[in-house]
Amino acid sequence: MSPVEAVKQLFIGSGAGWVLWLLVVLSVVSFAIIVERAIFFRKRGGDLRVLADGLDRSLSQGKVDQAIEELKRSDSVAAGIAASGLRLAHLGPEAVEKAMQSAAALERGRLEARLAYLATLGNNAPFVGLFGTVIGIIRAFEELGHVAPGHGGAAAAAQVASQGVMTGIAEALVTTAVGIAVALPAVAAYNYLQRRVTSLLGGAEVLDNLVLAHLSGEPPPAVPPGGDAEPDPRGGTPAFRPARGGA
Repeated sequence: MSPVEAVKQLFIGSGAGWVLWLLVVLSVVSFAIIVERAIFFRKRGGDLRVLADGLDRSLSQGKVDQAIEELKRSDSVAAGIAASGLRLAHLGPEAVEKAMQSAAALERGRLEARLAYLATLGNNAPFVGLFGTVIGIIRAFEELGHVAPGHGGAAAAAQVASQGVMTGIAEALVTTAVGIAVALPAVAAYNYLQRRVTSLLGGAEVLDNLVLAHLSGEPPPAVPPGGDAEPDPRGGTPAFRPARGGA
């Protein structure tokens, strides 16, 4: 038996049923990933306005440790990245920026986990369905080849072959339809979740820029108790001098 004939007999014997079951399993896995990622992204969202207001209030008062503690109470991506930068506030704005960039790269890896599966399934599920289509067509042509013209039972054989052809074509159409049906939700979910990744990381820049704005600026000098302000000769913020003792 030639290799081509062996492969043909293998496809004819197995049919396209296993392709359908494979597509069903792949679809179940994809829906599980979609639900898990949706829940994960929901937890990592957070209210950026509330976080920004609290962070601005703490940093305006110079309370870096308090700002870090407040950010740790949130599970949001933005809070985690900002807190990673503030831990290095004593090293200066440049170190803080590098730390936040590193934290953002780590967060991107966590957010994009298992999304490649959805992209791969969306691109290849139609081809898996097409594979089942090819198997169905092979079976259909095999049934047609069994009809023996001129034989006494040719009419009955033709009827049987016709039924086999219709069955093979039906299997081919079903597997194609299922492959497309599996691919469409996977592609839609992948596009949506990728937009969510971009949105979460983009929202983190709100807190990142706020942190860098506070750390990059020079705080005004504090007024000592009983101190008097004296004008800065350079025309800037008034300098302060301690109060002199009594006469």
